[in-house]
Amino acid sequence: MASLGFNLGFSFSGVKIHQHRQVSATGRARVISCCSSSSSEASQQGISATTPPPEIELEFFGPKPGSDGTYPRDKAKAVSGEKLLRSIMQDSKIELYATYGKVMNCGGGGSCGTCIILDGRELLNERTDTENKYLKKKPESWRLACQTIVGNKENSGKVVVQRIPQWKK
Repeated sequence: MASLGFNLGFSFSGVKIHQHRQVSATGRARVISCCSSSSSEASQQGISATTPPPEIELEFFGPKPGSDGTYPRDKAKAVSGEKLLRSIMQDSKIELYATYGKVMNCGGGGSCGTCIILDGRELLNERTDTENKYLKKKPESWRLACQTIVGNKENSGKVVVQRIPQWKK
């Protein structure tokens, strides 16, 4: 099937709109539009060329206090809705497993309780069926790092996590 194509281009407030129209032999037209802006034109017009994705700030408290009585803390950031809590911790070199977890590591299968969410639960996905199965007698704040997606691609904020729970409830 033969097609005829042509391009249109115009600029509005530093944003360039490009349209490519494709007309098939049967007369059907298809329009493909895209836009772009040069950073200098956009900055002169007060327009951002790209908006950064929302981020979730994470703060991890260690399981045991140090000699000074304070709990060790690690921090990380993640793009909202892109990664599991387990992946963020591993990428940031934050200790994920206690001794038993290191020996009997399930590799992300959901059979160990590694984190307690202290603040920011509203920024995480709902508990999965796997979490409900393994954590049914645990408080709602307990989550499995391998099942917990941080953010939903639209929200941003801070999540505070207690790593490697050492007590049972």
